[in-house]
Amino acid sequence: KAVKEGMLEKRSDGLLQLWKKKRCILTEEGLLLIPPKHPPPPQQQQPASSAEPAAKIKELHFSNMKTVDCVERKGKYVYFTVVMAEGKEIDFRCAQEQGWNAAITLQMVQYKNRQAILAVRS
Repeated sequence: KAVKEGMLEKRSDGLLQLWKKKRCILTEEGLLLIPPKHPPPPQQQQPASSAEPAAKIKELHFSNMKTVDCVERKGKYVYFTVVMAEGKEIDFRCAQEQGWNAAITLQMVQYKNRQAILAVRS
C-alpha cells in the first residue's frame, strides 16, 4: 500500500555523481525506487509479464535502513542521506515542500516500532 508517491532525485554512485530522477513509492515496508520510464510495479491492476525486467526497481527496505539524515536545505532543495545497515549511504534531494525526508523517517520509525512490538510479544 503506497503511503506517498512522487519524484525524488538520487545521486548516482559513479564518478560523475549525477542527480537522476526516480519515481518513488513509499510503503509501510520501505522505499521503492523506479526509473521514470519504467512501468508501475505489478501489484497495480495490470498482470505482470515475465518479460518485464524487475531488476530495475530497487527496494530500500526499512529492516536494512539505519537512519535518514537531513543534510541541508539549499535553494529550493532539501538534501538528505539514507544510511543503510551495512553502512552504504544513498543521497537524495527533493523540493523542500515535498517533505520526503520527513515522510521516510516517519514510516521507518513506525516500521521499527512495529518490529519491536512483535519481538516483545514473541
